[in-house]
Amino acid sequence: MSDWNAGVIDEFRANEGRVSGPFEGAPMLLVHHRGRKSGNDHVTPMMYLPDADDPDTIYVFASKGGAPSNPDWYHNLMAASTAHVERGTEAYDVTVEEITGDERDRIYTQQARLFPGFAEYEEKVEGIRVIPVLALHRS
Repeated sequence: MSDWNAGVIDEFRANEGRVSGPFEGAPMLLVHHRGRKSGNDHVTPMMYLPDADDPDTIYVFASKGGAPSNPDWYHNLMAASTAHVERGTEAYDVTVEEITGDERDRIYTQQARLFPGFAEYEEKVEGIRVIPVLALHRS
C-alpha cells in the first residue's frame, strides 16, 4: 500500500493535484499527519468533498475501502486534532473535527451520490461501524 500511495503522491505533486487511475477526476488532497503511537510522519492521499458554503472547510471519509476497522490516519488525526494538507498547488494547516449524527449522514450521502464506491463501502460495514466523516478547517 505504501508503494501505491507513493505513486499517487508523486503524480499528485507533478500534476498540480490531479491523478489518474481510480481517482481520475476526483477531488484529491494529501494529508500530512503524525503517527499517534510511532511518532512517524505520514502523508496519505485521499478524496475529499468541499463544503458548499465554506471554502475553508473540506470533508474526508475514513472508509478504508469498506474494511471493518477505521484507517490509522483517522486515529492519528483525531489524536492530534490538527494536520497539514496539500490541495492542488496550495499547502496549509487544518484543524480536525469529527462530524456526527444527521450532519454526518447528509455529508456522507452527498459523497456517495457523487462517487458510488462510497455507498458500497457503507454497505460493507453496515452493522459493524459507521464510517467517520471528518471536517478539515483551514487554520
